Amino acid sequence: MKPPAVVLTAPGSNRQGDALFALEQAGGAPVCLDLLDLPGRRAELEQAALIVIAGGFSYGDALGSGRVFALEIERLLGDLLAEKVSRGTPVLGVCNGFQMLVRAGLLPGALQHNERGHFECRWVALQPSSARCVWTRGLTEPIRCPVAHGEGRYTCAPAVLGELRAADRIAFRYETDAYPANPNGSVDAIAGVCDPTGLVLGMMPHPENHVTPRQSRAIVWQDHPGSALPLFRNGVAAARS
Repeated sequence: MKPPAVVLTAPGSNRQGDALFALEQAGGAPVCLDLLDLPGRRAELEQAALIVIAGGFSYGDALGSGRVFALEIERLLGDLLAEKVSRGTPVLGVCNGFQMLVRAGLLPGALQHNERGHFECRWVALQPSSARCVWTRGLTEPIRCPVAHGEGRYTCAPAVLGELRAADRIAFRYETDAYPANPNGSVDAIAGVCDPTGLVLGMMPHPENHVTPRQSRAIVWQDHPGSALPLFRNGVAAARS
């Protein structure tokens, strides 16, 4: 059976359609659930075997959108997300979803304004770098997908960075540390991190925008490398286990 999945959105989210499509292609059975639908549809979230928190300009991508998202989640759901993780539910937060997971305390560090002070929108290459994270387990080839953010520079204290490295919790790095490959100036070229369980992944780039050849820059990449579909298949497989 296809595991039930929820794509969680907030006012202003605009990548939920892509996330639904990616999960369908990976073998999941997703539905979209907006914060405005809560608490009336809480049961769907409680029953979900997998959760994706969509990105794309939630709350206008302004005024600390990730913080507002996290506060609304706490107000409407309490500790439900943390409880779901404790019961083995994989969670992926993309872009504003990553910001929300950090603000909610499910992931360490902080996301700040891009180093160059302006919005970045381009395709990037991501190197999977964690065997702990269920979403990246077994992935060795780079993933290519777009970034679209103005506040995606990942930062953390040196001690936290050392812990992330030692515990194999850096899920993705940008291809190099130099601009424009690292579009926002993130420390250690970090594009995504996971929690200690490996179930929760937060990342700034948008893997949901490259799961089929028609979404890719096929004219440039003739053999269609870098699909992010294996990442979503990993999430679905973890939801089934």
